[in-house]
Amino acid sequence: MSKITTTDGTQIYYKDWGTGRPVVFSHGWPLSGDAWEAQMQFLVSQGYRCIAHDRRGHGRSDQPSEGNDMNTYADDLAQVIETLDLSGAVLVGHSTGGGEVARYIGRHGTSRVAGAVLVSAVAPLMLKTPANPEGLPIEVFDGIRAGSLADRSQLYKDFAAGPFYGANRPGSKVSEGMKEAFWRLGMQAGHRNAYECIKAFSETDLTEDLKAFDVPTLIVHGSDDQVVPIVASGEKSAKLVKGATLRVYEGGPHGLTDTHKDQLNSDLLTFISSLPQA
Repeated sequence: MSKITTTDGTQIYYKDWGTGRPVVFSHGWPLSGDAWEAQMQFLVSQGYRCIAHDRRGHGRSDQPSEGNDMNTYADDLAQVIETLDLSGAVLVGHSTGGGEVARYIGRHGTSRVAGAVLVSAVAPLMLKTPANPEGLPIEVFDGIRAGSLADRSQLYKDFAAGPFYGANRPGSKVSEGMKEAFWRLGMQAGHRNAYECIKAFSETDLTEDLKAFDVPTLIVHGSDDQVVPIVASGEKSAKLVKGATLRVYEGGPHGLTDTHKDQLNSDLLTFISSLPQA
């Protein structure tokens, strides 16, 4: 398997398909790089090189006790990009992965980056605070933590069968296979790692990171995202990132990479192909 070793000795797994301009994917909680396969398969067929790593503690990467925070996630992403010596890359992040991309740009800049895409991203801040009244109360995230400790497997089944794909909405056509795949990928993550990631994705304020973006940016969000509500995330991010384009998928849920894969693939191709050649 392809892995890089970070400065603290953690091995990060990645898949690297195709040739051409690199498109680097960061996945959501509690999944792995496999969550991006529909996009990778499509973009490779269009002449792009697609790279997706498993965040530390997730998928096939090591499960260290420490470093389960957004700064370390971003630094791990930086080490993947630097080890592979990527330039002119397009960074694409879903949910927690969108936070990872934002923190990467905030900490490491855009010298290797040509563009960024935030899909259903947790940025700028999920937690409700006096300065962020549109966010979700801490009790929401405490409930996820309690569910994880009580029965993590069932939590993931309920998440997939409920808000993640919008399977709890009337007329939903979410397949059993899609829901089972979410559970399978989630259960590959280390329990401690996934548990601590809840704090990372909900309490990390990425406002200043978004202000640091200086490359073309596409923001994609579903209007019916029950996990990361658009009013506290996509809409705010579009105002914080200078020149960003916001694409709203009407009725779209959080798990757009699967439920709206054809629409997302088309939007990604249009955006990436519009960028200047590296």
